[in-house]
Amino acid sequence: MSTRTAAKIGLSTASVYPESTASAFELAARLGYDGVEVMVGIDPLSTQIDAIKRLVDYHQLPVLAIHAPCLLITQRVWGTDPWGKLERSAEAAKDLGADVVVVHPPFRWQRDYARGFVEGIARLERESGVVFAVENMYPWRAPGKGLQAYAPSWDPTEQSYAHTTLDLSHSSTAEQDCVELAATMGRTLKHIHLTDGTGSAKDEHLVPGRGTQRAADLLQGLANNDFRGHIVIEINTRRATSRSEREVDLIESLEFTRKHFVRTTTPRHAGFAVTPDGEVSELTS
Repeated sequence: MSTRTAAKIGLSTASVYPESTASAFELAARLGYDGVEVMVGIDPLSTQIDAIKRLVDYHQLPVLAIHAPCLLITQRVWGTDPWGKLERSAEAAKDLGADVVVVHPPFRWQRDYARGFVEGIARLERESGVVFAVENMYPWRAPGKGLQAYAPSWDPTEQSYAHTTLDLSHSSTAEQDCVELAATMGRTLKHIHLTDGTGSAKDEHLVPGRGTQRAADLLQGLANNDFRGHIVIEINTRRATSRSEREVDLIESLEFTRKHFVRTTTPRHAGFAVTPDGEVSELTS
């Protein structure tokens, strides 16, 4: 037997790029997602909280999480001070009713930011009341060696974060097993970026099930452990040649998640007794 769990399945606005944040809301609502994760980035609308509120109201779809602007291409979004970006992300999360701010560890050249990052994240959580879930990253691979691009580490399990995000494309690029990584994260695991990869040095963000990460096993394990965080589809659809082709990937990702994110229960096998006369009766415990 299997039963559905209460966790919500969301769509990252990054999954529809180069379409807009507004398109992500429209697609998520029409295809049956439970909510949206807003990637604050190069789309100007993603930085405008009042505009996002109007999308929430129009589509009747909640914002589950805010992804802070911490990518290389978003270094100037919401200013250049990394702590200022995170403070604005927390404000946006509270204004929109989101549960989580997803954040990447600092780049190693952000020395001052990296030096106080672990303590600073804990302070922000205390002061804002918002969960900051630090995402697993990966070493940048070069021929013969791996470049440590993140500090204090690309692996959040090496630090004392209260909350973490597991991204399956990143675990693939880091040559990690997502099921084992989830087990190591343990109770800190708050948020999932469901995607896939083939172990390539490129951060692939494939449709879950199309790579070599054990996405199905991860989902079933999370369901059996009563995971109450959010599962957000974060895939790369940039190569889609049409809106309909992009929709196929988004539908497949949602159906994969719903299929495997179910709690399994072992059916009870009744015991039986046979009398000398050949009568069979069920034993009750």
